[in-house]
Amino acid sequence: MALRVDGELIDHHCHGLVQRDLDRPEFESMLTEADTPGPPGTTLFDSQLGFALRRWCAPQLDLPPHAEPDTYLERRAELGHEEVHRRLLTAAGITTFCVDTGFQPEPLTSSAQLAAYATPPAATPPTATPPTATPTGAATSATSPLPACGLDVMRLERIAELAAVDVLTGQIGVGHLADTVRARLADRSSTTVAVKSVAAYRAGLELPAVRPTEREIAAATRTWINEIRGGAPIRLHDPVLHAFLIWCGVDAGLPVQIHVGYGDNDLDLTRGNPLLLTGLLRAIAPSEVSVLLLHCYPYHREAAYLAQVFPNVHLDLGLAIHNTGRGSAALLAQALELAPFAKLLFSTDAYALAELFLLGATLFRRGLASFLDAGVADDAWTPDDATRITQLISAGNARRVYRLPAPPQPAGFPTRPSPARAARSQTARSETGRSQTGRSQTGRSQTAEESARTASPPPHIAARI
Repeated sequence: MALRVDGELIDHHCHGLVQRDLDRPEFESMLTEADTPGPPGTTLFDSQLGFALRRWCAPQLDLPPHAEPDTYLERRAELGHEEVHRRLLTAAGITTFCVDTGFQPEPLTSSAQLAAYATPPAATPPTATPPTATPTGAATSATSPLPACGLDVMRLERIAELAAVDVLTGQIGVGHLADTVRARLADRSSTTVAVKSVAAYRAGLELPAVRPTEREIAAATRTWINEIRGGAPIRLHDPVLHAFLIWCGVDAGLPVQIHVGYGDNDLDLTRGNPLLLTGLLRAIAPSEVSVLLLHCYPYHREAAYLAQVFPNVHLDLGLAIHNTGRGSAALLAQALELAPFAKLLFSTDAYALAELFLLGATLFRRGLASFLDAGVADDAWTPDDATRITQLISAGNARRVYRLPAPPQPAGFPTRPSPARAARSQTARSETGRSQTGRSQTGRSQTAEESARTASPPPHIAARI
């Protein structure tokens, strides 16, 4: 079976792109979670990610697969970053981007700008037949005929740190910080679909299993503000306040994304094991608010366990997919050993480079197709099952979790039900004597850019955030 894996793809967690051209050291620095280059004489192109980039990205820049790194970077510079962004994002075939804009060491593209780059020049119904997949599961063309959609994810720590700036500049009292955070969440833009916690980086994931009391929140807030006034950076690190922020997301009814496992060397990986969240997840479960465990590697099996035992917990593999390159197929299979298929979502966690979007999408599609094809060959599930599971993991699960509208079906681009499903539909029609209509399709609502909620902090304070 050559499973089609080139349909709708929702990237439920990613970041923006750099808006400038890059030299080789800058480019390579964005191929790793390290904050310093490797030993002299080495290159990040000699990695799973580097080889995957040369194989899958080079053809989109009119180069042969496996083009040498210097050739690739020369061609990239010749085209310019905007053309590279456009080519690689349209080739990725991602239809919706949920963008965390809370980490911006330099100005990055917004969710709306990402969607614009990913939208084909003429987003109209195609006249040719829909794209097909090769026997290995790699789509020959993943470009969507519809405009892409950009949505936003609010980083909780950023909200709290900007509220701390308001305290330091006298705009609010220290006792009002918690209510300010709640108010800014309530005042979120119409494009905001989730919140995100990076507690793993700041305090570790062994957070309080019981919702913090107002007294505990107030005491932790005073301690934090006093530390900042004493010269500490404006960087939230108190586990009580991290738990408070997560509960703010829960109270707002927003899906809560939590960074788990793999990240840069600012992270103590031993404190990023999702099993440390067990008590907190147990406390959140009655709310039925979805919790999304992001990235997870090397704790993807632990995350899969949590996704099985807690009805509101989901996971993705994020940046682990493109960083493991050819090994990503095995990673997907390991996550799906235990995780219910309705609990795994697609994400790239791409940051800065458009290449990471294309690699995340391509390697995910190939890995998922390989896993499901093998199951069909073993008679573990049927081809119809494999097609349905592909749609769930690629987009359906994210659509359910984030309550996104069903995608519009372009005219001239008909869906093709499986023979078995067509036969069932025909039987139903003959029994009822009336024609059944398909599930109604609604247009994707237009979204506005999120407006700035606070003025820029003074330079002497902004430098410490």
